[in-house]
Amino acid sequence: MMLVLPQALTQVEATACLRSLVQDLRKQSGARMVVDASALTRFDSAALAVLLEFRREVMALGKQFSIRGLPARLADLATLYGIDELLTAESADPVK
Repeated sequence: MMLVLPQALTQVEATACLRSLVQDLRKQSGARMVVDASALTRFDSAALAVLLEFRREVMALGKQFSIRGLPARLADLATLYGIDELLTAESADPVK
């Protein structure tokens, strides 16, 4: 299953975005959860916090987590914070 992040994910939108992601997660039965971040154009470090917390929620349910379309600037920020390995990029293979 794939969930799509909004165009803007800053501290202002973080709580509502995470709540929405977790609600959608609870409705899914698949073993794999993919977050599509390709729409993100405005974000700050709160986007990383949302992704990390959502990753924890996904993994707590025993599901696999990956990200598609992570913007380069956000990937660079994750590397700077030393958390890039936690935000697994999805391969080019289509979601199954």
